[in-house]
Amino acid sequence: MTIEEITKGESKNVEFKVILPKESEKYTKTIVAFANTQGGKIIIGIDDKSRKVVGVDNETAFEIMDSIANAVSDNILPQLIPNIELQTVDNKTVVVISVEPSMNRPYYLASKGKDDGTYIRVGGTTRPAHQEKIKELEMEGSHISWDELACIGFNVSEKQINDLCKDIMEYRRTANLSERNVGVQQLLNWKLLKKGGDNYAATNAFALLTSDYFDFSRTQCAVFKGKDRTVFIDKKEYDGPIYQQIDETVKFVLRNIRLGAKIEGLLRKEAYELPPEAIRELIINAHCHRSFADNSCVQVAIYDDRLEITSPGGLYGGLTLEEVLAGHSKLRNKAIANVFGQMGLVESWGTGLLRVRELAREYGLQEPEFVEMSGLFRVNLYRSPLKTENHLNNEKNSNLVGDVGDNVGEDVKSFILKLISENNKISATEIAQQLSISKRTAERHLKELRENGKLKHHGSARNGYWEIL
Repeated sequence: MTIEEITKGESKNVEFKVILPKESEKYTKTIVAFANTQGGKIIIGIDDKSRKVVGVDNETAFEIMDSIANAVSDNILPQLIPNIELQTVDNKTVVVISVEPSMNRPYYLASKGKDDGTYIRVGGTTRPAHQEKIKELEMEGSHISWDELACIGFNVSEKQINDLCKDIMEYRRTANLSERNVGVQQLLNWKLLKKGGDNYAATNAFALLTSDYFDFSRTQCAVFKGKDRTVFIDKKEYDGPIYQQIDETVKFVLRNIRLGAKIEGLLRKEAYELPPEAIRELIINAHCHRSFADNSCVQVAIYDDRLEITSPGGLYGGLTLEEVLAGHSKLRNKAIANVFGQMGLVESWGTGLLRVRELAREYGLQEPEFVEMSGLFRVNLYRSPLKTENHLNNEKNSNLVGDVGDNVGEDVKSFILKLISENNKISATEIAQQLSISKRTAERHLKELRENGKLKHHGSARNGYWEIL
């Protein structure tokens, strides 16, 4: 421990104690929390408020170490062995308790029992784990993946099997992967199905890939005015097979961000303000790495300044945010991850967020923000500031020109005009369905287009047609 590290103060992985508390629970529950999450250190001999190194008495230092070792042995289950050592900081002796993220989870205080004595680390605080988190810790400790468990009460149909096999092969063709025949045997090998006599039983992964069986397996999408969740502009919710949710969610985002044009040589090509590959990567990650022990939904929110994607569960398996951003990965949902790999939705695990950062840099965007909160993991992909064609043409290094509009509403109008150019008899209901907006929103945009002299309607509402002016 260095003075520089101490001056940063307490954190998710560091806690200070000026002296060893007489009540061992005051520090053993923090040791439990470190073991259940991402590890950490407790340093005895540092004032947690002033961050001043006060040290411990050299004559009692070894007594303190023995007391800690005994408290851990007597009070924590299953057996946990932290590293306890003396270090010299600023010419003073401190006791450092180092706890590694451990896999015999969940760890808990024996006196309180598993339900009440399991703790996790959230920010710089130690908190009791809720039941969903305890269940996930139990699965981690038993090396069980939730999506590989049998889905009780789910009836497998031949149509579901055939449709899934067909979709997997189609995705492989689209991704230019080698052709292979996918049938029941592959679904058994990939732990999507289990054999039970003459019938097949579904795992949770099969249910997730073929149905809307789980209410919490949904994607909630919304567009907000401004930079917070005060005013809705539009919202949509997708359920059903999760790979279909991913496709529909990507389309929703692309419909609701600005579309401009990129100059490549002498050619002018359409380009979105955010890299579509990064959008798709983040939405796939949100579903594949989410915790299904948490009954929350994946959320995708579009604000004036950013795209925000939130998945339930936080980081998995004791990984720290630094490790994840360095390319390390642990699979929370092994069956889903394997099938996504077979479908070409992912290339190699651990590189997704690195690729997102690289794409953001290529687009000249602000560094994406990765945020771990209590039971959640969030990514903010920041939108580029609005620039007019003249401004962009005057920028020496810019290759993006001709934004479609100055806000989401203008982008929706542009898509409406595009749909009308392809079918001048299209109805407001059909426009709403194709753009995943409400009929009322579609009618409002149509009215504004007519009032602005860009659109005219001839004939009756049922049999008439549109004219773009």
